Order: sequence, then structure tokens, then C-alpha cells
Amino acid sequence: MIEHRDQLATTDARDAALACVEAGIEAGHPRAVVRDAVALEGETLRVADASYDLDAYDELVVLGGGNAAAHVTAALEAVLGDRIARGVVVTDDPTDLDTVAVREGDHPVPSERGVEGTRRLLAAADAADERTLVLAAITGGGSALMAAPAGDVSLDDLQTTTDALLESGADIHEINAVRKHCSALKGGQLARRLAPATVVSVVLSDVVGNDLSVIASGPVAPDESTFDDALAVVDRYDIDVPAAVADRLERGAAGAISETPGPDDPVFDRVSNHIVADGMTVLEAAADVAAEQGYEPLILSSRVRGEAREAATTHVAIGEEALATGMPISPPAVLLSGGETTVTVAGDGTGGPNQEFATSAALSLEAGLTVAAVDTDGIDGSSDAAGGIVDDGTVDEAARVRAALADNDVYPFLTERNGLVKTGPTGTNLNDLRVIVVE
Repeated sequence: MIEHRDQLATTDARDAALACVEAGIEAGHPRAVVRDAVALEGETLRVADASYDLDAYDELVVLGGGNAAAHVTAALEAVLGDRIARGVVVTDDPTDLDTVAVREGDHPVPSERGVEGTRRLLAAADAADERTLVLAAITGGGSALMAAPAGDVSLDDLQTTTDALLESGADIHEINAVRKHCSALKGGQLARRLAPATVVSVVLSDVVGNDLSVIASGPVAPDESTFDDALAVVDRYDIDVPAAVADRLERGAAGAISETPGPDDPVFDRVSNHIVADGMTVLEAAADVAAEQGYEPLILSSRVRGEAREAATTHVAIGEEALATGMPISPPAVLLSGGETTVTVAGDGTGGPNQEFATSAALSLEAGLTVAAVDTDGIDGSSDAAGGIVDDGTVDEAARVRAALADNDVYPFLTERNGLVKTGPTGTNLNDLRVIVVE
């Protein structure tokens, strides 16, 4: 899974950190989690704790999108076989499917091919009726991949707005409040298109707190955010959005455009959402591997957020405390955390939140501490790396590292210092995974 793993695993601590990363990502793959959550017993389909009589429907359809959507669909096909009549999923990590069409898009910034794939998805949704059972394969990354510019908003407008939001330091709840109100699909609007079909979503969560309205911008989930909320995000981060976006948000706030459907909207009467994996899935598997390798694991939190560099400082401090006092855990130990940190971009370099987390941590690491941080989808920021791994020998010149951080250009530094972690697309997306080995 990890490219050039042997070159990265130069110490026992690095090897243990990489083993935790691999175990976490593998545990969150759809082939594992869907198999546990979805089953067919005769003509009864079980999804988590809910059951559906397939005889009550004329057709079974799979629709959705996200980094792992094709892999979720492959797992569904393995369970349901030719009972699936048709479907469309939009993803940047395609795999061969038997019945469902795979349309490629791009992440984290939407693209023309994503728009075209989403048009086909919406056309398939419009063909559903009250005798249709729709399995919605929803995973992280769906916000960018299922691109459906609304009204007068163009793809170029959407791309410009997405870039600005990603560089602003806004969290995913804020980013998606804007995205939902520039879209014809997000914020429960796919559910609106599908009604009165029965919709059962199979969700892999990459969002802190598992807010269904934020995962992939909640295409089949009720949305409590408003046009006013979206405008507030734009104002809070002083984002210069294109005129068409500003006009749409302002007209929506004035009541000239319908809001996204909320919790009381009848379009959700036949919709159920099921989260089958999240950040804790990854953390628990990583903890198990740490224990197998002789380390005492401690999961700090699955909900870490905020600026990556500030989070790194806190994580290193906990590692230092463990070394100095044996609190909150005595070495040898592995500290683990998940969640999603952000970067406020001021420079013009290459990197991502996990690479900046690792690089910032490296500035203050003492002997006995090794840090790895990755995005579980294998795509950290807009780079082709998953993240980074560092120890007390990584930094050779602190001033150079600080300059790289200031320019948001840590990718070259990590590459040179044998700290860049690459996996390629992993088939899942369950937020970040951070591993601190304390020896």
C-alpha cells in the first residue's frame, strides 16, 4: 500500500507507525465495512439495523459519489449481484463494476467530467419512482466529485469558489454550507429529485461528528444550513467569490430561491441513512496493530480539527509528557488521533494538512518520538501524497523548514528528508490518521 515502504521504515518506530497507517486504511476499505453492514437473506435486504423486502420494489438502483463510491458499489454488487438493475456513481478512484456505470470526476476541485457524470446521475435519479429502491453510495470527496452548478453558477465559478474556500482555513461544515447553496444536488436536493422512491444510503464518513448533512454535502440528508449561513462564511473569511455565486447567495437569502430541504421536509419520509464506517473504524484498527507490536495504544480523539500546525504542537506536547512523566501513558506507547485539520494558505507551494502537521511536528521532536500523519484517501490537500512521517532526525535546518511552512511548500522538504508518504488512491476516505510512537 505505502510506496517505497522499506525506504521509509528506517527504524522500528517508523515501521510501527507505518503499520498502524496501513492497518487503519485497510480496515476502512468498503470491502470490509460493507460486508459487515449489508446482507441479503432470501429476498430481505439488511442494511445495518434496517430491513427491506425486495419483493416490494420493481427495481433496485445504486446512485452516489465520492472517493470510495465505486468500491462501495463493488461491495454492494458482491452482495446483491444481478438484483441491481442499474446505477451511476461518480468517483476519482474507479473500479470495474458489473451493472453500475462509473463516471470519473475530480477532487478536491470539481471538473467538467465530474459535471457530466453528475448530469447522468441526476438523469438516473429522475427515472426513479415509488416502486424504486435506491441504494445511495455516499463517501467523502463527494462534494467535489458530484458537481452540479445551480442556476447561473458556472463550473468556472464553482472551481474558483472551491479553491478560495479550501485556502481560507474554513472548516468542512463552513465550506459545505457554501457548496450546498451553489448546487442542484447537495443539501438533500438529490433526495428531492428521487422522491417518492425509497432511498437507503450507505455512508463512509470523513466528517468530524458524522454530520450526515456535511458528508459529501449531504445529497440525501436534511440540511439545516441556509443561504444566510453561506453568506456568513464568505464574509467571515473575506472570500472574493464570483459575481454569479454572490448573486445566487444574496437572492437566496432574500427568499428569491428555495432553500435546501430541511428535517421536516416530506422528501425525507422514505429516506434512511446508515453510516457504516468513520474515523473511529480506522483508529481502532491502528490501535490493535500497535498492541500487537508491543506498544500500549491510546486513542486521543477522533475529532481533532483546527490549524494543522497548532494541532501538531499539541500532539508533540502529549508525546513529550509521556516520555517525561509516563502520563497519560507510559512508553512504549502509540498515541492515535483522527479528525480533519486545515491549513490557511498564504504561500504558493505544494503540500497538505497532514504534510504540514508532520513537518511542523518535526521542528520540535526529541529522541523517542516518531510522528506519521496521513489522509486515509491517499490525497493530502491537492498533492499526490497521503501525508508524512518524521522523527528527531528529520530536521537538518530549522530556518529552512519554517520557510517551507510559511510558503505552504513542505512536499519538497519531506521528499528530500525521506518523509513523504504516498499510497495512491486507497479505496476509502475516513478522514485523517495521526500516529505518534513514543519509545
